[in-house]
Amino acid sequence: MALSKGDSILTTGKKHTFVICAYRKSPFLEECIRSLLRQTVSSRLIMVTSTPNVYISRISRKYGIPFRINDGDKGIVQDWNFAYGQAGTPYMTIAHQDDVYSRFYTEIMLRKMERSNKSLIGFTDYAEIREGKIVKSNIMLNIKRLMLFPLAVGALQKSRFVRRSILSFGCPICCPSVMFNKDRLPGTIFQTGYRSDQDWQAWEKLSKLNGNFIYCNRILTYHRIHEESETTAIIGDKVRYREDFDMFQQFWPAGIAKMLVKLYSKSEKSNFMNR
Repeated sequence: MALSKGDSILTTGKKHTFVICAYRKSPFLEECIRSLLRQTVSSRLIMVTSTPNVYISRISRKYGIPFRINDGDKGIVQDWNFAYGQAGTPYMTIAHQDDVYSRFYTEIMLRKMERSNKSLIGFTDYAEIREGKIVKSNIMLNIKRLMLFPLAVGALQKSRFVRRSILSFGCPICCPSVMFNKDRLPGTIFQTGYRSDQDWQAWEKLSKLNGNFIYCNRILTYHRIHEESETTAIIGDKVRYREDFDMFQQFWPAGIAKMLVKLYSKSEKSNFMNR
């Protein structure tokens, strides 16, 4: 599936930026970069880090990717906000170093975002990578697809009620799959004070804005699950449980939020490799 020669998205190369968040010495970083370079529609690539080292610098030089260091406050939220601020194009994606993108990701998502003159964010269905194997279906992935199903209907993508109803039961949006329309969004997306639910918090905030949440129900992103990931570490130290409760209270009274967080926390087990 490729755009025709007359499509402006294909020829400009100035619509979209992948900002790659590099951290320490991920053995999967190059695989992520290669998936971005294989896109059927080219994007600008920038690499950012708050943990500069020889390994990241060498890979940046190898692929000719501009390299920028976050010398400010440290933390996952600060790193993501720094990454978001580096893109000078209308659309951008924060590429997570361990993840992989379908070669059609940029082409399909740019087309969908530009067809809607009120797009806020766009995101895709995704599969997991576990121990080197692609997992396209499991209980949690299927639940998330069911939650997002209403947003596959174009007419519902502009409904604040629909997207807030979806988010009131959890966060089914795959963060590395999200394409941001910077022209319609605030300058800062993620809120400090979160370590696990910074994405859920951001979507909750953006869900209040006028505009569309564009959902593509094709698998265009592959999210890696491994025990050294930041997500797994956060789950292990119980931060996520506290943050989940806070997020559910954005939609529900405390009593209902407590019941929902107990159910929601069971899903975290899927992030451990031995479960």
